[in-house]
Amino acid sequence: MTRGVEGIAASVSETFMEPVLRLGVTGLSRAGKTVFITSLVANLLDRGRMPQLRAAASGAIVSAYLRPQPDNTVPRFDYEAHLAAMTGSEPRWPDSTRAVSELRLSLKVRPGGLGSIFGAVTGPRTIHVDIVDYPGEWLLDLALMDKDYAEWAAETLGRLDRRPGSDGFVAALAGIDPGAPFDEATAQLLAARFTEALNIAREAGFSDCTPGRFLLPGEMAGSPVLTFAPLPVPGGSTPRGSLWREMERRYEAYKREVVKPFFRDHFSRIDRQVVLVDALGAIHAGPRAVEDLRRAMTEILGAFRPGRNAWLTRFLTGKRVEKILFAATKADHLHHSQHARLTSIMQALMKEARRRADFAGADTAAMAIAALRATVEETREQRGESYDCVRGTLMSTGRQAALYPGELPEDPALLLEPAREGAEDWLDGDYQIMHFAPARLTMKPGEGPPHIRLDKAAEFLLGDRLR
Repeated sequence: MTRGVEGIAASVSETFMEPVLRLGVTGLSRAGKTVFITSLVANLLDRGRMPQLRAAASGAIVSAYLRPQPDNTVPRFDYEAHLAAMTGSEPRWPDSTRAVSELRLSLKVRPGGLGSIFGAVTGPRTIHVDIVDYPGEWLLDLALMDKDYAEWAAETLGRLDRRPGSDGFVAALAGIDPGAPFDEATAQLLAARFTEALNIAREAGFSDCTPGRFLLPGEMAGSPVLTFAPLPVPGGSTPRGSLWREMERRYEAYKREVVKPFFRDHFSRIDRQVVLVDALGAIHAGPRAVEDLRRAMTEILGAFRPGRNAWLTRFLTGKRVEKILFAATKADHLHHSQHARLTSIMQALMKEARRRADFAGADTAAMAIAALRATVEETREQRGESYDCVRGTLMSTGRQAALYPGELPEDPALLLEPAREGAEDWLDGDYQIMHFAPARLTMKPGEGPPHIRLDKAAEFLLGDRLR
C-alpha cells in the first residue's frame, strides 16, 4: 500500500510539476519511422532548422536534452546509432523498427502569456516527451479484437485473389479438410505458406498484412500462437480436436496473449500519435495497393480512442488520443510543386478515417513530409518540354540520378476511384519511384538534419504544450 501511494504521489507530481507527453510513432513497412524519430529528436536538440515550431522560433525552448526513459522493461530507442548512420561520412538508412522502443526527450520551456508571470519567479518549466516507436503491423492487429476466427479467415481468404504471392498458400490449402483431426505438421505447413504470402504482399506494396507478428515474430517464432492460418468455412461439423477447432483456439490465443498485452502496456497510454504512410510507394505499386492502404488506415484509426484529454478523464476512464497526424513520407522524392497534390491525396485517402477521429473530438491533420531530405531539385529540358525533377544518390549503384516521377493528379479522385473499382493499372500513366540513399550532410552548429515540414509536424503535435 505504501509503495502504491508513493507511486501515485510521484505520478501526480510529474503530471503537474513536470508534465509528460507520450508521442506514439507508427506506420507501415518502409514508411520511415526510425528516420522520423531520429531526425525529430536531432532537430529538437538543435533547432536551427525548425522555424515553423513557434516555441523554437521565439526562443521559448531554453534547452533540450535526453533523459533515461521511465519504462524500465522497454528497450531504449538507439538514437545515437541511428543518427550516426544517417549523418556519417558514408551515410546509410538505419535499420527499421522490429519491436517497441522508447526515448525520453526533456525540454526546458520559458512559459508565455499568463504563465510568464509565474515563470519569472519559478524559471523555465520542464516538459518530458516520451517517444514510443512501434511497428504499424502490430497496430493493425488491434482490429482483430472485434473479429472471431471465422470472420477473420473469410476476409483474409477473400483478399488472396487480389494480391501477388498467394499461390503457394492456396496450393497448400487444396485438399485440406477443416473438420479432419488436427495434425501439427499440417498446421506448420499452412502457417509457413501463409507467412510467405504475407511477406510477398508486403514487399509488393500492400499494407494490411495481419497478423503482424507473423512478419515480425521475434522470440515467438515457432510458437503455437504464430502457427495458424485461415481456413475455408467447413461444410460439415468441426468436432473437438479437429484442424478448424485448433486453428480457432490458436487465433484466440494470439488475440489474448499477444494483441491485448500490446494494447494494455503501450498503445493505451498514448497522448499524441503520428501515423507515417508511404503513399508514394502504394501509388507506384498500383490501384489495388492504394485501396488496400485506404482500408488499412481506416482499420488503424478504429484502434484509437480519439478525444480530448481532460485531466479528470485521465483518472476515471484512461487516456484518449488528442491529436493524430497522418504524414505522407518521402516528399523529397517529388519536386515541391507537387507537394500540395500529395497532401490532397493523403487527405482524400484518409477521409473516412479522419471523419471518425474528428467526430470524437481529436484534432487531425494530413501533410507531406520528409524527415531527412535526401535529394535536391532541378528542372530539365527535353524535346522542348520542362520537367521538374529531383536528384539524389541511388541506393542500388551509388551514382547520382535525376527522377521525374510523373505528375500526380490535381483531383485525388482520379487515383482513388480506380483503386476502389479494383483496376489492375493506372489508365493515364505510370508513377515511378527510385530508392535514394541519404546525402552527405554539412550541418552548421545549432542545426539538425535537413528535412521537409518536420517543424510543421512538430508544431501540430507538440506546439500547444510548449507555450
